[in-house]
Amino acid sequence: MVQHTDVGAYALGLLEEPDARAFETHLASCPSCHEELGALRGLAATLDGLPPIPEEPVPAPVPDPSVVSDLLQRRRRLNRRRRVSQALVGVAAGVVLMGGSAGLGITVGADRDAAPPPVERPVESGVEALFRNSRPISATDPASGISGTVATQRKQWGSEVGMRLSKVRGPLRCELVAFDRAGREHIVSGWSVPAKGYGFPDSPMPRLTLQGATALEPEEITKFEVRTIGTGRTLLTLPNR
Repeated sequence: MVQHTDVGAYALGLLEEPDARAFETHLASCPSCHEELGALRGLAATLDGLPPIPEEPVPAPVPDPSVVSDLLQRRRRLNRRRRVSQALVGVAAGVVLMGGSAGLGITVGADRDAAPPPVERPVESGVEALFRNSRPISATDPASGISGTVATQRKQWGSEVGMRLSKVRGPLRCELVAFDRAGREHIVSGWSVPAKGYGFPDSPMPRLTLQGATALEPEEITKFEVRTIGTGRTLLTLPNR
């Protein structure tokens, strides 16, 4: 009797000729077997060329021919089912390996094509941005050699001021003063100068850089002065043209 489970055996060409003819007759009137056969034809092409699994030795003949014939048919059916099962397992394992390899390839490719990490750039300080985004004024005192640069930037509350100062010996306490059009003084910032000062061969710092503020608008400032605290001695004048 034709079984629906014979689809795999038929697709792999394992049915004997009488069984194959019987299955073909059944196939003409069984849509489910016909659909399953179409799906298994690709499997049959994949398995084509695989070496057959050796059959177990046939038992010694027994006196009753009908018993021998029945045993042989059962054994053939059992071996056929084993071959189909083993073939299906082998193909499934191959598909899993291929899928795993494809996944690995995609992962490696993605890592290879990934964008390089961004290069870290040094953070720009507020004073450096202030000098870069404004028009600084510079001056040098011819007698002492003290030099300085001042930059201003407009804010809603007045002006942000940055200063660089060099060639000043200490110890001193100094301040930066802004003058308005009426000649009034507005202290911008104050600081202490170490004994070795700034900008000399033995100085720990090549220059002093500081940041301050004033309520004056940039156009209201006529000049800046660097002077000592206490004595009021002017070290450097920077006209704000």
